[in-house]
Formats: sequence, C-alpha cells, structure tokens
Amino acid sequence: MSPSTTAPPLPVQTAPGKPPLLAVQAGGRAADWTAAHRDALRQAVLNHGALLVRGLGLRSHAEIGDVFRAFSAGRLLPERESFAPRAVHQPGVFGSTKWPANQQMCMHHEQSFATDFPGVMMFACLTAPAAGGATPVADATAVLNALPRDLVGRFEREGWMLVRNYNDEIGSSYAEAFGTSDPAAVEHYCRNNGIEFEWQPGGGLRTRQRRAAIARHPVTGHFSWFNQIAFLNEWTLEPDVREFLVDTYGGDGLPFNTRFGSGAPVGPEIVQLLNSVYEAHTLREPWQPGDLLLVDNIRCAHAREPYDGQREVLVGMTEPVNVAACAPQGGPR
Repeated sequence: MSPSTTAPPLPVQTAPGKPPLLAVQAGGRAADWTAAHRDALRQAVLNHGALLVRGLGLRSHAEIGDVFRAFSAGRLLPERESFAPRAVHQPGVFGSTKWPANQQMCMHHEQSFATDFPGVMMFACLTAPAAGGATPVADATAVLNALPRDLVGRFEREGWMLVRNYNDEIGSSYAEAFGTSDPAAVEHYCRNNGIEFEWQPGGGLRTRQRRAAIARHPVTGHFSWFNQIAFLNEWTLEPDVREFLVDTYGGDGLPFNTRFGSGAPVGPEIVQLLNSVYEAHTLREPWQPGDLLLVDNIRCAHAREPYDGQREVLVGMTEPVNVAACAPQGGPR
C-alpha cells in the first residue's frame, strides 16, 4: 500500500477495544464518495492498520462491488489457494468463507501461505447477525512483541510449514484451490510458488509449503507476526471435529495443518498461547448493515466470531504484495 502525502487526514475515532472508526454521511453514491476519498482512506488504513467506515449505507452486492472497485482503483484480486469454498458474486467480490456459524474462525492474515497475497482486505456488511459474528482485528506488531522471545526465535530460524491434503470430500478440492483440474498445471503452479507436492492413491494431492513467520511491512518497515500457524492448526479445530477428521483421514491426512518449518509438530500449548495473545490484542465492533471494514493485511490479522441468525459479509482483496517485499532483513529486533 502506497502512502499518501497530499490527502488531508480523516476524522478517525479511536476507543479502547474498538477498531478505528470513521463515521460519514456519504450522500449520493457510496462509490463516488469512496473514489473521492481513496487516498485519505488508504492513508488512514496505513496509519491505523484497520478502519471501520460507518454511514455509507451499502445495500446490495452491486453497490458493494462498486465501492470495492472504487477503493482499489479497479484492481481487485482473485482467490488463491483457497482452503474453503466462497461464493463469487462478481469478479473479485466474494462471499465470506464457508465456515460453521457456531465455530470461531481464528485470527489470521489472508493468504499468508502464498508467495503473492493481498496487502489490503475489504469487508462489507449487508446483513448483520442477531448476535456475534464480528470481524475483529488484532495488531500483528503488538502480537509479535508480546510473544515469548524463544518461540519467536525458533519461528524466525525455521519459518512455518503448511501441510494440505486435497480431496473431493472436505474443504476445497485442488481444482477449486488452483483453478484447474489439470495435474500438469497444478504441478507447474506448485513449482513456481515453492510448494512441494505429492500425488496420493486415488487422485488426492498433498502439499507442503514453508514460509517466514514474520513479515516486514514494505511501506512502514514495521515487523508483524504474519502467518496462519494457529488458524490452520489441528488444535484450533473443535475437539469433536478434530477427532472425526483424524479417525476418518488419519493424523497425516487432515485437510490442513501447520508445523514448524523443520516439520516438527506445533502442539496444543503453542496454539493456545498464540490464540490467547491474539485475544489480548483484539479490537471488535458488532457489524451494522452498510458498514465497510478496511484492513491492512500485513499489519493486522482478522477473524470471524461465532454468530446466531443470518449474516452476509462480502469480501474483496487488493494491493498485491510479493513475499520477497516483506523479507525481515535483519529480524524484528
């Protein structure tokens, strides 16, 4: 995300435990207001890590798509290596990841396992749930600073590993994740993106990819705890869900799991620690219909809380970043 040096600052409100809030009275088309304030909005996201814009009055898929395109200057990104299905409403405008309403979707950075990932996430609420269902954020620099030095040091040395098993029964198939059912094309993508692959009996696919656990923001230079170690780990799953999956697919056949970069397991005590540190640095605000949430995907992790009732939140991604631009270059200390 490029900083703006000319846009006047917006009147962003901050409060303990809440994401930064910008209350507006857009009037007219929300997309026109967004386009007119694009530079100031980007600067606010860069300064704060996340920004909740309230008052745009977004009421339809089409209106949200127009706002996403206005903020991104038309540069919306496709889904990459998806781990669960999403509805596609328009090119680059998605439904939320399909995840059980009664289960927490833990803190993570979108596509932090990929070599190219979105620098900014956009979320917009059409239908707010009856209870719960917030999209909270957590400052990943503060999370990094709060973690034990020995644990951070190990992940600095080893990185982290994502292990995935693709099949047609649970999660995304490899055809959905890679956008092709051609094994040769999948292999080509894996080789070009540092992903080890192994075809399984029956046509399934197992992949392993090692990534850095810490990222240096390409604009601000701040270091962040940037990964999905806790979210995609087996010990984050509900106990009965984990037990069922292990019984069905075996310990090595889970749809996804995370490890240290060496391949050593990340145990439940580490996952519990990571999630507790995230929680200590979480900012949350209940959704209201028409809200827009902008998140710097390197500076802040995001999550989705359990909810009751109907919930419709659309998602867009923009500002592509290559992992090479975030190399720690000397480490976080």
